[in-house]
Amino acid sequence: MAHNLFSIGVSWQEKVIRALAVYVFLLIAVRIYGRRELGQVTSFDIIVLLTLSNILQNAMIGNDNSVTGGMLGAVVLLSANVGLAAAVYRFRGVQRAVEGSPKVLIRDGQLLRKAMASELLTEQDVLSAVRREGLEGFEHVRLAIVEPNGLISVIQQKA
Repeated sequence: MAHNLFSIGVSWQEKVIRALAVYVFLLIAVRIYGRRELGQVTSFDIIVLLTLSNILQNAMIGNDNSVTGGMLGAVVLLSANVGLAAAVYRFRGVQRAVEGSPKVLIRDGQLLRKAMASELLTEQDVLSAVRREGLEGFEHVRLAIVEPNGLISVIQQKA
C-alpha cells in the first residue's frame, strides 16, 4: 500500500517538464486573455478558473496519482512562481512582459472606450470601481486606471 502512495508513476523529469509547461501556458493564457481574470472576478470567471484547473490537472500529473508525484508537482510550480517573481522584481522587461502595463480608462471625467474595450470592461465595471471610491459618477474622476493586477485605481477630480 505504501508503495502505491509514494511511488511516482512517471519519471520525475517528466513530472517537472509537465508542471513547467502548464505553468508557462497559464502565464501566457492569462496575459493574452486579459486582466479581467485577475481583478474583476465574476461568478462566470470563477467557473472558468475552476474548470481550467480541473482540465489542466491531468496534463500536469499524467498517469500519476501518488503523493510524492503531487508534492513534486507542487514544489515545481511554487519554485517556478518564486523564480518568476524574482525575475519580475529584478528586470523591468520581464515585468512588462508578464504583468503588462496600466491603461487609463477615464481621463478628466471622459470614458476612454477603446481602452475599456481592449480590457473587456463594461461601463458598469468601471462605474462600480468609481462608486467603491465614494464617487457618484465619471464626472468626478480625474483618472481611472486599470492596473496590471486587474484592479481599477480611481483618482478624484480636485474641487
